[in-house]
Amino acid sequence: MTPFTFSTTQSLICEPGASDRLAEIAASLGMQRPCVVTDGGLLGSGLLTPVLAHLRAAGLTVTLFSEVVADPPEAVVLGALSQARDGRCDGVIGFGGGSAMDTAKLVALLLNNGQRLQDVYGVGNAQGKRLPLIQVPTTAGTGSEVTPIAIVTTGETTKQGVVAPQLLPDIAVLDARLTLGLPPAVTAATGIDAMVHAIEAYTSKHRKNPYSDMLAREALHRLARHIEAAVQTGHDEQARSEMLLGAMLAGQAFANAPVAAVHALAYPLGGVYHIPHGLSNSLVLPHVLRFNLESARHEYTELAGIILPQQEGHADDAAERMIDYLEELAVRLALPTRLRELDIPESALGRLAADAMLQQRLLVNNPREVTEADALAIYKAAW
Repeated sequence: MTPFTFSTTQSLICEPGASDRLAEIAASLGMQRPCVVTDGGLLGSGLLTPVLAHLRAAGLTVTLFSEVVADPPEAVVLGALSQARDGRCDGVIGFGGGSAMDTAKLVALLLNNGQRLQDVYGVGNAQGKRLPLIQVPTTAGTGSEVTPIAIVTTGETTKQGVVAPQLLPDIAVLDARLTLGLPPAVTAATGIDAMVHAIEAYTSKHRKNPYSDMLAREALHRLARHIEAAVQTGHDEQARSEMLLGAMLAGQAFANAPVAAVHALAYPLGGVYHIPHGLSNSLVLPHVLRFNLESARHEYTELAGIILPQQEGHADDAAERMIDYLEELAVRLALPTRLRELDIPESALGRLAADAMLQQRLLVNNPREVTEADALAIYKAAW
């Protein structure tokens, strides 16, 4: 067996309604002046209102930063950091999707260690300790509540990642009631995102290990069986709970066995055309999997036994049937399946392929080497 290490969030609370106890949870970490990091949509929805009321009723002084946007640019991270510094915050609570949680991670780190944002880009460049950090996901997708990764938009079309063990939070609070009524399109795209995390962790070329494999299989078991119910019946608390747990398990898997070419090819779609991350993954997923077949057939066949609703036919074509099933799943979930449906011109595919090659941090994990010509062929298949 290949030696491995495994790291994750120190404590997990998985319980419908657990966010009602957020004041108690924050106080257990010594927070008196927490900074709550979220986005304007969540604030406007009223979902955060009882949480803020509970925090303030418990005597905590809350600094609220609600200006997070999808794929947060550096200016958003720096704005949140400045507001938290002005509030003399002694802890951070991320409340929302991956963008809010990633921003919260960086605020907790930079507020305490004195480094600049540009100093921590890359792998292992963060120094010192962060402030106490709680993450409360409101979508079942990114798994950011259990990953040591934060992604920042650094230019017009470019992104950089911060990968450091300090970014793992102290506590993740999984409250499925916060995801009830999430729009079908968001539920579908974030759910596919979580499935991609599990699939890519299971086939990761580097750091794949028995623990991450176990988590990836369990994540796919839950996600594949409940994603359609969660999309079709937005207030199905059981389906929502299963999706939230599945996304977290997938997050634990890929935090330790990193993602690969699906994410590498998805990033330029978000950077250039501002397509939501989960949808970007969904658009390229079947085409990357078909490209990888010659190198990952065994692993895909194993996953087919988990993902496919029923096993029919011969085992030697199970991998192909799994890929077809995932492609058909996107159609059933009413997601766009072609790049041209999102007004991406065929003439742009060359640029996307060149941009994807900049994601070597991810591409090195792919079970099959990806050249620029390969990336272009995959985009053409998705177009």
